[in-house]
Amino acid sequence: MSTTAASTSLRHGTLGTSASRPDGVAKVQGGFAFSSDMWADNMLWGATLRSPHPYARIVAIDVSGAYAIDGVTTVITAADVPGKLTYGLIVQDQPVFAAIGDTVRYSGEPIAAVAADHPETCQRALAAIKVTYEVLTPVTDPEDCIAGVAEQIHPDGNIFRHQRIVSGDTSVVGAIQVEGEYEIGMQDQAFLGLESALAIPDSNGAGLEMYVATQWLHEDRKQIADCLNIPEENIRLVLGGVGGAFGAREDISLQVHTALLAMKAGRAVRISYGREESFYGHVHRHPAKIWMKHHADLDGRIVKIESRMVFDGGAYCSTSPAVLINGITHTQGPYKCENAIVDGWAVRTNNPPCGAMRGFGVVQACFAHESQMEKLATAVGVSPVEIRLLNAMETGDRMITGQIMDSVAPVAQCIRETDAIPMPAPLEPTADLRTIPGGTGLTAQPSNIRRGVGWGVSIKNLMYSEGFDDFSTARCRISNGVVTIKFATSEVGQGFTMLAQQIARTVLGVDEVILDTIDTQVGSAGSTSASRQTWMSGGAVQVACQAALSQLFDHVATKFEMTRSELEIDGTDIVDRLTQRRVSVSDAISEIEIDCTEEYHHPPTEDLDENGQGNCHVAYAFVAHRAVVDVDPELGLIKVVQIATAQDVGRVLNPLAAMGQIEGGIAQGLGLAVMEEIIVTNGIVRNPSFTDYLLPTALDAPQVLISMIEEPDPQAPMGAKGVGEAPCISVTPAIVAAIRNATGKSIDRCPVRPQDICF
Repeated sequence: MSTTAASTSLRHGTLGTSASRPDGVAKVQGGFAFSSDMWADNMLWGATLRSPHPYARIVAIDVSGAYAIDGVTTVITAADVPGKLTYGLIVQDQPVFAAIGDTVRYSGEPIAAVAADHPETCQRALAAIKVTYEVLTPVTDPEDCIAGVAEQIHPDGNIFRHQRIVSGDTSVVGAIQVEGEYEIGMQDQAFLGLESALAIPDSNGAGLEMYVATQWLHEDRKQIADCLNIPEENIRLVLGGVGGAFGAREDISLQVHTALLAMKAGRAVRISYGREESFYGHVHRHPAKIWMKHHADLDGRIVKIESRMVFDGGAYCSTSPAVLINGITHTQGPYKCENAIVDGWAVRTNNPPCGAMRGFGVVQACFAHESQMEKLATAVGVSPVEIRLLNAMETGDRMITGQIMDSVAPVAQCIRETDAIPMPAPLEPTADLRTIPGGTGLTAQPSNIRRGVGWGVSIKNLMYSEGFDDFSTARCRISNGVVTIKFATSEVGQGFTMLAQQIARTVLGVDEVILDTIDTQVGSAGSTSASRQTWMSGGAVQVACQAALSQLFDHVATKFEMTRSELEIDGTDIVDRLTQRRVSVSDAISEIEIDCTEEYHHPPTEDLDENGQGNCHVAYAFVAHRAVVDVDPELGLIKVVQIATAQDVGRVLNPLAAMGQIEGGIAQGLGLAVMEEIIVTNGIVRNPSFTDYLLPTALDAPQVLISMIEEPDPQAPMGAKGVGEAPCISVTPAIVAAIRNATGKSIDRCPVRPQDICF
């Protein structure tokens, strides 16, 4: 015990400091075990046979040729599924395998799976399976589905959801009106760590253990158990090393196939996708077409918004209804407007299935409303900054859904701080050719290059919406002087394993925190998506640690005769504020056993009514982007020079991690702006490889200047807002606006193609 004065500085590794990732060194040095590195004794390899047709009826399947190949152990089809024949997140409409007499509904739909002694044997076995198809004409135009002229391609129909928003006085007509039609292409999540799973059956055949890279362990387990027709408690899912996710790992891909093969073979089975199969095996960002019209007064204040949004969900439901709701409820963007008429559809086609991706419907809406703000600024005769400041949303404003903005909403501050960031130096005639459009290709001449500046501002909801009872679970155990934290939160690169330790160190006053295995032997943490894990799982870890701390205080008050009501953590000590007596936490926990499991729930939300009214979202975050680009209009080449941004983060819990999330989001938004698009023709993906699907590289990365606006949100457990999604949303329209500014071209689609600039 000591009586030294309290420390006021932040302790390394606690909240507010740039704590190091526990997996960082291993990842940098190449020693981290990703899911594709998993191995088990006596393991078999698995592989999936997929349909080459986007729409066809299966007449016959003959697997005898596969069984005739040496080394092939197991072949499974729809007939071998013992339980539920379909799976899915919101609606269980996707078959485990397409069955004889049924139809395949997209190119890449699973037909069968094999397990063999070697990956090459698997490929030979797949080639030996004979499938007879009756090829049908695919439905690929969402408008045909909306009009009711397309063939119904699924028993559930071709419309996933139709929702309107009717708000305020819809008869209002603005003195100034601007409108446009906008198109957003299909983007891939393009994570670098491919899908992989290892399933190990129990010796008695009653259950299994599976190691898998996923975003939601418990939801995966539920769907697997349903399809295998075994109790959930007989399945243990363990998080394998995740090499990125971005929404694509919310849906089942290879999990059920791997489990079925393992259970039938009675041996461990691993399936690992290659890059091409990954394009077929997971969902993508919804392509969308959006019409939008803004009414404003003569000063430029928005008085009404009209919009029509169509999201192509592809063959199966996934999260399409929720993506649609996110899109239409963000129609107004971060701007004041109470009058609106919005019509939105999420539609089923024979195109590849689409689902969750970073930004979740708001990316599409933002591209439209920010393109509209550029047109409105021009029509009013003011700058892009002025028009946005004039209409900037504030805390307490009413949204077009009728919901009151009760989140901290520093929209104007985001804009002003971004505008205050210094612009890059002008392009010099003698500039290094590697820094201009064309880069190391040395194709452009500095004299031909035009510079443009563009803006984007966005709003993004946080957590799940529309009445979803979202919660997360965490366990805090103190034993033998050691603090152990356990949760089922999927660490997909966002840094939650680091944050959980920071929370425990801060709340409990300890230095060493052990993280238990991330698996299903604790309650659900929900999905690592929707910018929710810092709020939800961070909240769960916090309340679990606080519950443990309360028991620790009880122990200390009794053992050391201290005043229970006056105890608090000061650094690594417990101090009695009344007497200033203190005891080190390490001493206090050395003789006590504590085990606390807690759930954290966010405030309730509600479904939208038939007019799109209701408190459907929990909270919001805001961000502004200013893009500077150089364009060679003769060659259609683009170089993003600088991105300046100010983001509303609530409270910064780990500055280094927050900056990394912002930089990563900007890179992903840059990709959608100028290069990333899955090309689909008549339902067939034409570019399922990183040779033809272009990703930003280090040479494409611009200078990024970041200002983080800290105003703790009183609703959030630690005042912190999710950081990961907002950065990827408005950077895309900012870059496209800069290209418009440089070229004078009216560009209403993204990604921007060379022909959009040159012709």
